[in-house]
Parts: sequence; C-alpha cells; structure tokens
Amino acid sequence: MKYIEKLLNGAEVQWMPLGEVFETRNGYTPSKANNDFWTNGDIPWFRMEDIRESGRLLNDSIQHITPQAIKGKGLFRANSIIMATTATIGEHALLLVDALANQQFTNFQIRKSLSERISPMFAFYYFFVLGEWCKSNVNTSSFPSVDMARLMKQLFPIPPLAVQEEIVRILDKFTTLEAELEAELDCRKRQYEYYRNQLLSLDVINRERKLDYVESVPLGKIGEIRMCKRILKEQTKDSGDIPFYKIGTFGKTPNSYISKELFKEYKLKYNYPKIGEVLISASGTIGKAVIFDGEDAYFQDSNIVWIENDESMFLNKYLFYCYQIAKWKIAEGGTIQRLYNDNLKKTMIPVPYFGDNKKSLAEQQRIVSILDKFETLTTSISEGLPKEIELRRKQYEYYRNQLLSFA
Repeated sequence: MKYIEKLLNGAEVQWMPLGEVFETRNGYTPSKANNDFWTNGDIPWFRMEDIRESGRLLNDSIQHITPQAIKGKGLFRANSIIMATTATIGEHALLLVDALANQQFTNFQIRKSLSERISPMFAFYYFFVLGEWCKSNVNTSSFPSVDMARLMKQLFPIPPLAVQEEIVRILDKFTTLEAELEAELDCRKRQYEYYRNQLLSLDVINRERKLDYVESVPLGKIGEIRMCKRILKEQTKDSGDIPFYKIGTFGKTPNSYISKELFKEYKLKYNYPKIGEVLISASGTIGKAVIFDGEDAYFQDSNIVWIENDESMFLNKYLFYCYQIAKWKIAEGGTIQRLYNDNLKKTMIPVPYFGDNKKSLAEQQRIVSILDKFETLTTSISEGLPKEIELRRKQYEYYRNQLLSFA
C-alpha cells in the first residue's frame, strides 16, 4: 500500500481541472522608460533571479515598482503561486506578499469558492508535479512556452484539508532540514575563506599577522611556465578519443576532441603536465585552478598553462590554494582579459621559510592539511556537507513524489 493511501485512510480525493481551481493572470514588465514606475518603488516585482537568489518562498524582491506601475486587476495576491510558462519553464514559487512578476511568469490564484478547501502550501508542493508536466508539454515555436490550454485541463487533486496539512507538515520538515544544512554549508565556506586568507593572503600575513618567516616570492622563481602544443581547429572533432579542453570548457565537460595518435605524438614531443600539477586559466576567468588528475586529455595552449615546479621545494597542493586568492597581474585593454607569461611570473606567492626546504615543506604541508579539511567539508560530493545535502534532497524528492501520487 502506498503511503498516501495510508494517509487518506479511505477518504476521497476530488479531482478538478486546473482552470476550475485557479484564476490565472500573466506577469508583465512596466515600462523602464517611465521613471514614475520604478523610482522609490516599494512593491515587490519578481523575476527568475529572485527565485535563484531567495528560494521558492518569496517575501521580497531585488527590484521594486511603484503603485503607478500597477494596471488591470492589481497585484498578485499573497498565497498565490507564480510559475514560469516561458523560458525557464516549470520553475515556481509561492508569494508570501502582494506583488507582481515579469512576463515569464503566470500567476495562479486559488478561486474564492475553493479557498477554504485548499491549502496554499499544498498547492505549492503540487506545482512540482505540474512543473514537470509543463517541461514535457512545450510549444516549440520561435520562443518556447507552455501549452496553456492543455495545462488548464490538467486535473488537480483536492484531498481532505487535514490530509493536505499533514503532507505539508512532512514536506516542510525536509525543506527545513535542507535549509539548515545549506546554512551550515554557507557558514563553513565563510570559515574556510577566513582561514585560507589568514594562512595565505599576503595582505593579512604582512599587515595583521606580521610573520617574518613568510616571504613573497614571484612565480617566476618557483618554476617554469609550461603549456601544451598548439592544436589547430582542423585537428579537432566533436567526438573522439581524447578530450581537448579550451578556455570555455576548462574544468567542465569538453566539447572538442583530438585523435589518440596525435595525443600520443604531442605528449611525447612537447610539454605535458604531470599528475598533481596545477593547471591555470590565463584568459577569461583568470586564475581558475584545476589539479591535473592524470586522465588522458589535452589543453589549449596559451589559455591554459601550468608552473613546472620542484615538489621538493614547493608542494603543488600548496600552490593550488595560493592560486585561489592570488592577485593576478592581468593585462589591461582588449575584449578578453589575459594573463600573459611575463605577468604570471610576477605574481607573488607567500612561501614560508623560503630557502630552508625542510622547514618550508613542513609548514606548507601543515597549511594544506588544514585547508584540505575545509575543502572536503564544503565542496566534496562524496563526503562532507554537499553529499549530505544531496542525499537529503533525493530523500525529499522521493517522499514528495510518494505523497503527491494520488492516482
């Protein structure tokens, strides 16, 4: 027996077309040319950015409008739902205040005749089901949008109010737990950044901690700059044996490949990173660092480089953490930011006990050990808080599906 059947305990569920349950209205954007609509506004006006920034229970917005911007039937009412029916289709939120939203959203207000029979939070949770339906029923024209006529014919379940409230209570527990874990993760990330700055920021080391055993050393003294051999466009394919990472896919999923034969030839003849060396982006997102894991891959010359350093003097993992807060000497001008080799060599890195390899390595390792613990706790998907959050999210989605599967 399904859990929802136990919860219903024989009670009936009434099904009604969505159009008979909700009144709908479209969002809109007041004219940006009219300052009277925006200046000193205090009425929330929601966009998709607000959901990304604040979550799905909305009580304030990034941008606000004035009463002069309101037209037609007035504001969307508190306890109504907005759902994206164009662009990012199916994303939705519950309004906790009277507000408006842009044209990406459709507003769903429970009809007055049903307001005593339907919990707004129950409706909010059921819109996860409706959102999935919307994603699978899109009008594929020049601009994707939901087939609203079909959507409004979809059936909406109305179980007894006591059952709705119990479903909300259970699902609220999961969302509260996830929110607590997210808050804990945010706290740990800020703690991690604080300790990383205390240990590696040259400003903190020189001005606040005044550690005379730490020396600022240019990367040019730490090792030689290396890069892979240039790969020509005609040497790449959309699929193949060896991933070829360009600046746009560095640290992400590759979309270009080279042949295994070319890879073997170039790896043997030209510079190629060793396992553990730290690859650095030298254009676009300057200073993005990825530790090379040894998997067969090739990297775009000039845009992705690495320092070939002696690990008996400088630990790769120590450099990796230094790169995260390094003050890169970026070349001015041009449409794309670049980190040229001469500037890269001038980038300063804090080195403890420079010149005393034994003491320096011991201190580098101590710092790496501290930061590794924070790194695992805050970023690992196999350990730490991200794994815990992912597990709780899957558990929540499982129970949400179980509790909302009335058919």
